[in-house]
Amino acid sequence: MADHLIVMTTTPDRESADRIASSAVARRLAATAQVRGPVASYFWHLGEAGQGEEWVVTFKTTGARYDDLETHIRAEHPWDKPEVTGIELSRGSADYLRWLDTATTPEN
Repeated sequence: MADHLIVMTTTPDRESADRIASSAVARRLAATAQVRGPVASYFWHLGEAGQGEEWVVTFKTTGARYDDLETHIRAEHPWDKPEVTGIELSRGSADYLRWLDTATTPEN
């Protein structure tokens, strides 16, 4: 897995987005999380097209912490099958990436 990732999920409301973002950072599963929204969402679900408003949560983490972050998001999320996607960071400033590594290192 990649050394550094941007991981995203969407939620139905600001409260669940804030809760998932803050708890993931507090557990050092992500170095940072941003909440944006509401955003308009258009999707195919249960055999038909739909639309609604969602809140986007973007996490910065490491490949080593991805599995734990995904487990956390799924456990805390109000939906049964939430989006959890990750994109590899191919580049970043050395100082930022070192901070990301340090911020996601579990405390002993």
